[in-house]
Amino acid sequence: MAHQPIIQRAKRPRWPRRLAWLSVALLLASAVLIAAAGPAYRMEMLPLGDAFSLLRYATYAAVAAAALGLVTLIAAAVKRRFGPGTVAVLVMAAAVALLYVPWQHWQRAQAVPAIHDITTDMTNPPAFEAVANARRKAPNAVDYPGARTAEQQRAAYPEIQPLTVDAPPGTVLAAVQTEMQNAGWHIADVGPRRVEATATTRWFGFKDDVVVRLSEKDGQTRVDMRSASRLGKSDVGTNAARIHTFLASLKARLHPR
Repeated sequence: MAHQPIIQRAKRPRWPRRLAWLSVALLLASAVLIAAAGPAYRMEMLPLGDAFSLLRYATYAAVAAAALGLVTLIAAAVKRRFGPGTVAVLVMAAAVALLYVPWQHWQRAQAVPAIHDITTDMTNPPAFEAVANARRKAPNAVDYPGARTAEQQRAAYPEIQPLTVDAPPGTVLAAVQTEMQNAGWHIADVGPRRVEATATTRWFGFKDDVVVRLSEKDGQTRVDMRSASRLGKSDVGTNAARIHTFLASLKARLHPR
C-alpha cells in the first residue's frame, strides 16, 4: 500500500505573542508603580523624592508598553496573528489612559502660577493659629507670602472672592463646620468667628491647612477663607479649587433654592 505524503503545517511564529506579553508586563509594572507611589509616601515607606521617582519610572514603563504594543500590532498584521494584535491594541489604549494622568497634571502645572497659598482677602489674610506649630515644622511658611503671591492670584484666580450671606455669624459658623466635616477635613479649632482645619489629599496624603474667618456688617456675614499647602512650591490649582468649591457649597447650604 502506497504511503500518502504527510503534509506538515508550517509553525506559526511565536515572537508576536511574546512581544504582546512583554508589553502587558510593562503595562502592569507601570500601573503598580503609579498605584504604589502615593501610599508608599503616605505610610512613610519612601521619601517624597523617591515616590516621585516611582511616578517617573511608571511613565517610562507606560511609554515603553505603548511603543512595544505598536510594534506588536505591526508584526501581528504582517503575520496575520489576530490574538497578539488584539492584545497590542488593548495595551496601547491602557497605556494612553495611564499616561493621561501625569500629562493632565503637567498641563495644569503649566497653566497656573507656582503658588501654594490662596485667600479671599489678600490685604488682611486670615491667620493660622491652631495649626501654626504644625506649619512651622513643614517647608512652607505660616505667614502669607505677600504681594507677589497676591498679584499672581489675582491674575490666575479672579473668581476667588469673599462670600457675603444674609445670615447671622452663629448660623454661618455652624454651616462652615458641617461643610468641613462633609469634606472629610480634620477640624483643629473652632472660635466664635473662625474655624481652622486640615485637608489631607487621598493619594499622597499631602496636608493643606484651611482657615475660615467671619465678620459681620449691616446684618450680613462676610466669609473669608484661606487654604495653603504645607509642602510644595506650586499646588497646581488645588487650593483655589478648594476655596471655590467650599464657598459654593456653603452658599447653597445657607441659601437653598
